[in-house]
Amino acid sequence: METSGTRRSKLFGRRKGPKLSQHQASLIQTLLPRLALNLAEGRDPRSYFEDAIDNVWLEVGFGGGEHLLWQAQHHPDVGLIGAEPYETGVAKLLSKIDSLDAQYHPPLGGGRGCLNLRVYQGDARDIIEALPDASLGRVFILFPDPWPKTRHHKRRFIQTGMLDALARVMKPAAELRFASDDSPYVGWTLERLLAHPAFDWTAAGPDDWKTRPADWPPTRYEEKALHGVPAFLTFVRI
Repeated sequence: METSGTRRSKLFGRRKGPKLSQHQASLIQTLLPRLALNLAEGRDPRSYFEDAIDNVWLEVGFGGGEHLLWQAQHHPDVGLIGAEPYETGVAKLLSKIDSLDAQYHPPLGGGRGCLNLRVYQGDARDIIEALPDASLGRVFILFPDPWPKTRHHKRRFIQTGMLDALARVMKPAAELRFASDDSPYVGWTLERLLAHPAFDWTAAGPDDWKTRPADWPPTRYEEKALHGVPAFLTFVRI
């Protein structure tokens, strides 16, 4: 990160929200352990999945999990790792997976319909620090907290030091996808990514960052709480 010392800046607020429903609480106890990422330093992330996986993608802060689950369903040969410290977001994702699993007859045993998805209920930096070099094929950072107050800018996820860390764990030609509806944060992100020697912006014109790519599904947050026109930025690891 851009701050000095070893103490981490806090990048997210509270971990708990409204009380979970009985069903959600049950899924935290029963389904989450089956999908939880048992993080180990230096471990090939492909080995976290039961089935053969060609590539691994990471979503930082998946919110309610709509985008993460869509990617897992549409890319069965890719392992999806989602990091989310907010308990309610994790519970919402588990509910979606449980509903999906119920469509199988007979049921596959709770989450068996998403063998290519792993959940980390915590700070995504733990995952990034533990990953070996050149092990990720794509990273999603979608609508992160912009921390708009100047004194809180050090809490923004996009920092030069974080880009250094992502450059280490991303494969050559891997994609870094960033989206935000907060124009100052978009400018902040562009400034740092354009200055970083490991990343190249793929946009050839305004339409490339103003228009949502076809394989970039909207989230519940976007549909209900947009504060401005979103920007969709795609950079590749050089």
